[in-house]
Amino acid sequence: MRRRVLNGSLAVVTFTVLAAVSSWPARAVTTEVAVAGALVRVDFDRAAFADGGVELLAWVRRSAQIVARYYGRFPEHPLDLRVIAESGDGVQGGTTYANPAAFMRLRLGRDVTPAQLRADWVLVHEMTHLALPDTGEEHAWLSEGIATYVEGVARVQAGNRDEADVWREELRAMPRGLPQANDRGMDHTHTWGRTYWGGAMFCLLADVEIHKRSANRFGLQDALREILARSGGLAADWPIGKVLRTGDAATGTTALEDLYARMKDTPVSPDLPALWRSLGVEPAGATVRLDDAAPLASIRQAIMRPR
Repeated sequence: MRRRVLNGSLAVVTFTVLAAVSSWPARAVTTEVAVAGALVRVDFDRAAFADGGVELLAWVRRSAQIVARYYGRFPEHPLDLRVIAESGDGVQGGTTYANPAAFMRLRLGRDVTPAQLRADWVLVHEMTHLALPDTGEEHAWLSEGIATYVEGVARVQAGNRDEADVWREELRAMPRGLPQANDRGMDHTHTWGRTYWGGAMFCLLADVEIHKRSANRFGLQDALREILARSGGLAADWPIGKVLRTGDAATGTTALEDLYARMKDTPVSPDLPALWRSLGVEPAGATVRLDDAAPLASIRQAIMRPR
């Protein structure tokens, strides 16, 4: 059966056949983790980890709670998550499969530390994919861009990441999403930078614009919550127009549709430094300084405020 695959380590969304893992250890067990009314079934080999998987399960629960807080509920119930133990440490990658049922594979170093799991972004990124309908390979930038952008905001709202760290990363990495030579717009330029950081740039621009048009009453978070509520998430197949219209209806604007019309077929290069300055984000050596007196500082604060 053909199933959609979303992989944080790939440059584009691809389609593949979900195959059985012949090397899966016979001693693997399934542990159920309940989060915000949803169930995550975690398959892993307890013997592969020194603590028997205690920190691993805490990582799964924490990541799911972060995503559930941002969206108002966890996007998928139940979710089957398989953890593959590999040599080394750290979180080494993840893949999300969907349709007809959500399935996720994570690669985790046997020597992963609690600090690495607390600072991990991979699982939150992968779980965020579950909240958006499948809009097709042409629009991979939307799914990857949302996951890239929402990961930082959601973790700040949950107290799992420092706000200055998120903006520091954006200042460093988001320019990779700007159009380069021969760019033909978001729908037709499928480089790594445009897919991930170009998509995240679209989300930042949309978030700020929604806040502006709604007098700071709504933001991208409201649009994404409505899209999840109406569609049910990744198992649904929706055209991108329906996704954006649904999000705009939730905020009483046409911000998403207008921005997409500008960027889908045309290379658009917004003045990111000027935008960050207006939000009150200023470079300060290896970090950033947040200026609450900046013209759009109230929008920056609203984006990062827990809801």
